[in-house]
Amino acid sequence: MTGGVQDEAQQVITGIGVCPGTVVGPVVLMPEPIAEPAPGLRMGPREDHEAQARRVDAAAAQVAADLQRAADAADGDTRDVLEATAAMAVDPTLAADARRRVLDEHLVPERAVWEAAEEVVRQFTELGGYFAERARDVADVRDRLVAALTDRPAPGVPEHAEPFVLVAPDLAPSATAALDPARVLAIVTDGAGPTSHTAIVANAKGIPAVVAATGASAALAPEDVVLVDGAAGTVVVHPSEEQVAAARARSLRVRTFDGTGRTRDGHRVQLLANVGDPAGAAPAAAAGAEGVGLFRSEFCFLDREQPPTVEEQVTAYRTVFREFGGRKVVIRTLDSGADKPLHFLTVDDEENPALGVRGLRTAARWPDLLEQQLDAIAQAAAAEEAEVWVMAPMVSTVGETEWFVERCRAHGLDVAGVMVEVPSAALLSGPILARAAFASIGTNDLTQYTMAADRLLGSLAELSDPWQPAVLRLVEATCAGGAQQGRPVGVCGEAASQPVLAVVLVGLGVSSLSMTARAIPDVAALLREVDLDECRRLARLAVEAESAAEARAVVRENLPVLAELGL
Repeated sequence: MTGGVQDEAQQVITGIGVCPGTVVGPVVLMPEPIAEPAPGLRMGPREDHEAQARRVDAAAAQVAADLQRAADAADGDTRDVLEATAAMAVDPTLAADARRRVLDEHLVPERAVWEAAEEVVRQFTELGGYFAERARDVADVRDRLVAALTDRPAPGVPEHAEPFVLVAPDLAPSATAALDPARVLAIVTDGAGPTSHTAIVANAKGIPAVVAATGASAALAPEDVVLVDGAAGTVVVHPSEEQVAAARARSLRVRTFDGTGRTRDGHRVQLLANVGDPAGAAPAAAAGAEGVGLFRSEFCFLDREQPPTVEEQVTAYRTVFREFGGRKVVIRTLDSGADKPLHFLTVDDEENPALGVRGLRTAARWPDLLEQQLDAIAQAAAAEEAEVWVMAPMVSTVGETEWFVERCRAHGLDVAGVMVEVPSAALLSGPILARAAFASIGTNDLTQYTMAADRLLGSLAELSDPWQPAVLRLVEATCAGGAQQGRPVGVCGEAASQPVLAVVLVGLGVSSLSMTARAIPDVAALLREVDLDECRRLARLAVEAESAAEARAVVRENLPVLAELGL
């Protein structure tokens, strides 16, 4: 098992660390979820059914306004999650069905909302892919609507007199997004996975987090003092004074990055930043990132009825290229489909969008979209001084690679690469990299497709772990193909931001690591403490392990410097 409570004498709970940092604080448990209103709760025939139906709209407006206020005070991924949940609160489908149940079936509003939401959850779950991932968001909105209709406090993080460690079976997306790092020292969940909303938002906010810690909610009591190690994935209950002192000393340490990623013996490893929109470029540059290893271009296309013009794209891309003049910027062409649906790119006949028309595959159906984007990238690159590389997402075959490289060259973009996100691309990396200039491994999707496990399902967190030896072997195979062709292979998935795993990736042959800018100093610090041969030795231990937990444990055991670095 990935997580669980170890020997009681040790009082250690283990899970998957998804955001590094060591903190000490009292436990606060998330309150019990909103209870389901009793089935069959109906109004009398003389009650004003129209007025009760209007209460549904009023509750939806109130919930959406509360969420939007929280979104306005947030930024980045946090803002996106809150805005998406606010939009769902006023979705006409849910509200209209609830009103109908009030008027036609005379259900009380809270019961009507519950049943209407359950129907949406059922439909989303059956659709699978992106829609199944949004089912939890629907349940979150449902609970907030029921709370508003019954004059109860909205679900969310309770108040506490001092900063605390939040412990929960799982966290709704809006609850995670609204967390205040000044109040919440760390997050511990029984469920959620390493690429869940909880993990993504915790990383964005810099809140140490341990997910998939099975049994944590039952084992921990309110006000228990715990030491959470977000790198090791452990929760120590009632730590000793020495452990507390050591943890607090580590938390005061401030690391910086000198701008050159390297191992102790001087082997160069480029440390790059992932950038999701133009606003993220300046902070990444200020953090000393050597460049951008993943510039996600979807921001231009999301939440629009029509695709952006070439001119709009040029303006947006130049903002990022300008911040990294003289440095590498790897821009990924539109990665739509599955968890990033677009209004103007709809595929109605897909039962499983995650295995459907997404990434580069959309260009086969809508070729003009790719041509316009490549035109915009070329114009923006010509106007700025950045070293612009272009890569395509969701490449599966040699033929797709050849076609994409040709299209890039037609626009004067000579450094064209591919994302390695599916096993076929890893296994064919030799011939693929005979055509492409480079490869970048997206470990989130590579793990999902290798392990056949939806990366956002907490129940599959053990499988959705980039430490899985099968995933590491595919990374190794990709690097072997790169070495065969003399092409660089980078990693731009969440795995790159984990310092210990970064050492393993370098040992497997990865030449660059791209991550959230906040993670760069920790990764750089650990790499400077090991030489390349040691990275290779540790990589072999990980690849030859029989489980993700064993791989992680054996590498950590062979890196005694982690204690000194607080990693």
